[in-house]
Amino acid sequence: MSKLPHLSPLPLRYSAYALSLLGLAVSLFGLIILSPGWGWGVLVFGLLVTLGSYDLLQRTRTVSRNYPILAHLRYNLEAFGPEIRQYLIQTDTEQVPFSREQRRLVYQRAKGISDKQPFGSLHDMNHPGYEWMNHSLTPVETDKADFRITVGVGRARPYSASVFNISAMSFGALSANAISALNDGAREGGFYHDTGEGAISPYHRRGGDLVWEIGSGYFGCRDESGRFDPERFRRNARQEGVKMIEIKLSQGAKPGHGGILPAAKVTPEIASTRGVPQGEDVISPAAHSAFSTPREMIAFINELRDLADGKPVGIKLAIGHPWEWFAIVKAMLETGEHPDFVVVDGGEGGTGAAPLEFINRLGMPLSEALQLVHNTLVGAGLRDRVHLAAAGKMISAFDIARAMSLGADWCNAARGFMFALGCIQAQSCHNDRCPSGVATQDSLRGSRLDVPSKAQRVARFHANTLAALAEMLGAAGLSHPAELGPEHVLHRVSRHEVKSFSELHDHLTPGELLSGGADRHPVFRDYWESAHAESFSPPEAVIQLRYSKLV
Repeated sequence: MSKLPHLSPLPLRYSAYALSLLGLAVSLFGLIILSPGWGWGVLVFGLLVTLGSYDLLQRTRTVSRNYPILAHLRYNLEAFGPEIRQYLIQTDTEQVPFSREQRRLVYQRAKGISDKQPFGSLHDMNHPGYEWMNHSLTPVETDKADFRITVGVGRARPYSASVFNISAMSFGALSANAISALNDGAREGGFYHDTGEGAISPYHRRGGDLVWEIGSGYFGCRDESGRFDPERFRRNARQEGVKMIEIKLSQGAKPGHGGILPAAKVTPEIASTRGVPQGEDVISPAAHSAFSTPREMIAFINELRDLADGKPVGIKLAIGHPWEWFAIVKAMLETGEHPDFVVVDGGEGGTGAAPLEFINRLGMPLSEALQLVHNTLVGAGLRDRVHLAAAGKMISAFDIARAMSLGADWCNAARGFMFALGCIQAQSCHNDRCPSGVATQDSLRGSRLDVPSKAQRVARFHANTLAALAEMLGAAGLSHPAELGPEHVLHRVSRHEVKSFSELHDHLTPGELLSGGADRHPVFRDYWESAHAESFSPPEAVIQLRYSKLV
């Protein structure tokens, strides 16, 4: 007697597909027998059946083959995961990368509404890592909050910079309206606007002070082969709006990494601004072609300063191998020449999209990098001639005070000013779908950003942040941020130990590196003497370590 074949029950994971088939059958019956109104059911269930059939037949997504239709719920939830966490799960103080508290502070100051908070701090002040400033029993009144620092003293065209400015963001990364609003805000507020390496666009020429950033692609000053063109540089650098020149050696978002702007994004406007062919990929090399040694870099700085009619020229870098930074300082000492300023970009990342490994694991964090650069300049006897700026997650007055206590003369912010423009941290900067119209080249999305109102918010965020800085300084008994030192900021090492920055970090004395006193500081002991102005190459001892694993 033969047995009937065993029929396995339909797996539960196919239930959505089976119900769609059933719904389509019922809808078809209703459409034919009952009324035309069933046509909506045919349309809806027909689309679901089509989707489920495609899921079963395709071979690239196993989850979709095992869970037809249902898998798309997972994909959609995954796509909206950052928004769900940001708005529904994260606490007010969780910084990923910026907390709700930080964003709210910027929005309030940009809009000119009260930024006061009731009922005490949300932070656990006993948690290791918590930091604060000490106040004074003899507070002072500050007359104004327009703190400034003169850069390029002794040059033909020095510049009086605000202690808080807009960091590098290119036209191409940001929309035309976003760049316009930033520049208008900088003009109204009296602070500078860094162009980013994408050159000086028409939207930068609205009257705001500019720092023109020159990257390895030499956009705005390149010849047909992509190399530096002195004459094109001279024409742009001598524009009245350009106040300083900044050579970008590396950036915190992707240190040591080049970039590519795909041909599809090279619009006629971007091609004209950058001086590149339209419809071709635009390459930003990882390294500069105008110099290859520290000495050559110093010579390039001098060349740019002459071509710019004596305007201050500086460098911007994220710190990596310490011997490379030491080699630059050695070149300053041996040539007797130096950049007018150094902008230290923290490895915490920034507005530039980059591979995850670069964002998370490459580049020295701002605190350590700033301390190393400041200490080196002090130890080499150059600190009074080279000004120092810090860039990296600057949102509040305390962020600025903290960086200046570690040695910075001024601070730059990128994402903070993006928040002032209306950025909601959707983290869509790289896919051209920015919902706020800030970081996009989609003309429709970008055009929705209202330039006059956002420019006012940019200016108000700057003014209100500096007003808060003035209040913090006054409470600490200080009248200018230049008076801040490492003794003013305290760091909780553990629940039972607190140290000021002056205790927590080593500090070189002026000229200490020149008198052989670097032996008591490990990084200087290991790399200062072996660094050379003629090369960025690692010391021989480092090379031997690299080869030792092959022995």
